[in-house]
Amino acid sequence: MFLKMYQVDAFTDHVFGGNPAAVLVLENWLPDSLMQSIAAENNLAETAFVKRNGEGWDLRWFTPTVEVDFCGHATLATAHVLVTEYEVTGPLSFSARVGQLNVEVKEDGYLLDLPCIPPEEMTRLPEIIQPVFSGRAKHWFRNFENIFVVLDGEDAVRSYQPDLHLLARLGPVGVVITGQGSGSQYDFVSRYFAPGAGIPEDPVTGSIHATLVPYWAERLGKKNLSAWQASLRGGHLICALKENRVVIEGKAVTFMKAGICVPD
Repeated sequence: MFLKMYQVDAFTDHVFGGNPAAVLVLENWLPDSLMQSIAAENNLAETAFVKRNGEGWDLRWFTPTVEVDFCGHATLATAHVLVTEYEVTGPLSFSARVGQLNVEVKEDGYLLDLPCIPPEEMTRLPEIIQPVFSGRAKHWFRNFENIFVVLDGEDAVRSYQPDLHLLARLGPVGVVITGQGSGSQYDFVSRYFAPGAGIPEDPVTGSIHATLVPYWAERLGKKNLSAWQASLRGGHLICALKENRVVIEGKAVTFMKAGICVPD
């Protein structure tokens, strides 16, 4: 079986920036095992599979090791492929495990509309990672898929050296570190690690901002926020909290158009 596949760099205006995701537009779902094998072969943080459902789209995401409930950058990449390669006009509506995700097409990019996922308080960090953050964590909380650790500012986030072997013991649960920006350019910064899900460090992660934005909006007393994900590739996210939604402005660019051959 021959399938078209695209690789898109999301949250950037140039190739080799932002966060890469693979996208396959399907008529019907492939077997789950085959979609997982394709994602493992790609070895990207996420491979997205999308199919038409009436006026909208059904969307699923796979890391190299597991199917995940929520991915922002691969949603943006999928919208970009549908608009640029399949002549789909916006706005686009995607149904996924996490709920409804919407993408508005702008002249100079996209607006990614995500569910707001407020932080959930934790009395203590999991014992597995307590030694890593002992004396460094200022605050911590979680959502349904990740643990968030607040460090003492931007410099602490940027200089953090992760113990990926230890973090992998959390399984598919990811760890987000975040801190307030030290200058006027960014309100907050973050990094994201999920080695147990096949993602050592994700370059730019839309989904974690569904929780980071309401957290920092309350802490800083503002609903429009400028964020930087301080990975090696890095990414700038313009975010807004709008009632029970988080809106992120971003761009995307196609890096690769390919054909793959998979078993029938």
